[in-house]
Formats: sequence, C-alpha cells, structure tokens
Amino acid sequence: MTAVSRTAQFAKVHKVLKKHYKPVAPRTDRSVLEHLMFACCLEDASYEAAEEAFAALVHTFFDWNEMRVTSLSELSEVMSGLPDPRVAGNRIKRILHGIFETNYSFDLEDKRKQNLGPTVKWLEKLDGTTPFTVGYLVQSALGGHQIPIDTGTMAALRILDLVTDKDAVAGVVPGLERAIAKAKGIEFGALLHQLGADFTANPFAPAVREILLQIDPAAKDRFPQRRAAREERPAPAKAAETVKPGKPAAEQTTAAGRKKAAKPAEHAAPAAETAPPSEDGGRATPGGKRAAASSDFSAAEAAPKKSTSEGLAKRKPR
Repeated sequence: MTAVSRTAQFAKVHKVLKKHYKPVAPRTDRSVLEHLMFACCLEDASYEAAEEAFAALVHTFFDWNEMRVTSLSELSEVMSGLPDPRVAGNRIKRILHGIFETNYSFDLEDKRKQNLGPTVKWLEKLDGTTPFTVGYLVQSALGGHQIPIDTGTMAALRILDLVTDKDAVAGVVPGLERAIAKAKGIEFGALLHQLGADFTANPFAPAVREILLQIDPAAKDRFPQRRAAREERPAPAKAAETVKPGKPAAEQTTAAGRKKAAKPAEHAAPAAETAPPSEDGGRATPGGKRAAASSDFSAAEAAPKKSTSEGLAKRKPR
C-alpha cells in the first residue's frame, strides 16, 4: 500500500468513526503519574470502565505507595469492572515499583519540562509500560504526537489491512502519525480506541462488523471465524455386540447371548434357596421338603411325651 492510499484510508477511518463514536478528551487536572495510571486502566477497556476503575483505586488506597505494596488480588478486586483486571493491576504495580526504585518518589511532573525524546526512551525502558501506556501519556500529558494503540485496536486495524502481522507483533502502525495531523491526534486516537475496545469486548458484534465494512467492504474476508461446534461422540459399542476377528459374527453373537442368559440363572440360585421365615420365627433350611419333614417329626415326637406325662399324672398310687 502506497503512502497516499494509506493516508486516504486513515482519513476514511476517521470519517466513519466520527459517525459512530464521540471523541473523549483527556482530563487536564491530572498529574503525569495519574495520566500514566489511568492509561493502565484504559488499555483494552472502554473509557467508562477505565474511569470507574481509576476512581475506585484513588478512593480505596491512601496513596501510591500503598497501591504499590498491596497484593495483586486486592488490586484486581478493586478494578473488577475492567475486561482483564489482573493484567491491569500487574501493570500498575510494576510501573509504581519501577518509578519508586528510580526516583524514590512518585513525582513525575519534571517530565513535562524535559525533551520528549529522552523522556519517551525512559518510559519505554520503565518496567510495566506498554506501547499503549507510553503513547497515551505522550499524547495526553507531554504534548507529543503519538496515537496510543492497544491489542484490540491493532486487531481491528489488521482486519482493515492497515497493518501486517509483523507490525501487529511489534505493536506499531507505520505511517499513522504522518497520516493523521497532530491537531486531530487526540480526537482520532479516542475514536479509534473506542472501536478497539468494542472489538475486544466482542469481535463478532454486528455493530463492530458494520463499522469495519463501512471502512473497507473487503474486510469481510478477514473477519475472525467462530469455532465450529464439536460433534457429539457416538455411544460406545456394547461388549456383547463386539465381533472378534477370525470368528463368524453369528457364532459370537450366539455365544454371547447364551452367556448373558446363563448369568442371571447363576445369580438366581441363592435367591431360590433362601425361604421366608416360618410362622414360629425361625427360617427354613435349604432343601425345602427336608426341612418341613424335620419339623413334622419334632412335633410328632413331642406329642407322645405330652400324653404319657398326662397319663402318669392321672394314675393313682396303689
């Protein structure tokens, strides 16, 4: 793509985005460090979610040092409204650690007076910063011309064929600052960021697809594809239906059927041998008739003894 066509394409991006979004200007009452902390919340998030997260941080913690030494879990809980609060909290902790180890304080106001080149290099080397946080700070607090680009924005520009895969990995958009004038940099950056935040939230949203197609109708061939639903796995075959090699299937099925039919009979044998309890509270023994005969014999044996005893009781002494 030539420089002229790239400039025209970015101009079209600006024109379309103005129809769908409203520009958001950075607050002028924030310090350099506050702009940097807000950029940590804003990356890959909407302006509304970032403002809520930043306000929660300022309200919850006493100062920046308390925020630096707190746990990542607590930071994530405070910023729970962000798309990825743990990643944002990790950026904040690392940047605060790096600033404190370098300056032994959290005052960065002297960066406004320094040359922009050395300041940008210092920010890029600072642990925890990203191309987006550096670009936002340069644009909003240091008076430079650098449009912040985060992951969602880069993905949207990739669909529009304005960056290559190599550019996306490096986190740069070649020729962007030349195509967009500095006077329109803040407005264009805010509009483009809102598109990136919506793309991060849902890349398949109809509104996002509509905006991208208005910018470039050919982008329909570069949209991300949904993953196909997994097909249901077939139920495992029963053991009785398994056919072993080397033997006719009919014989195996017949043998399996005989085995299956014989199995309940083996288990049914103990049930047949167990009889219900008798009327006198005992249980019949295995054998059925043999147990009944034994019971009748005992009764018959007891009967003569009873009659004999009665006879002896009635017999008079001589």
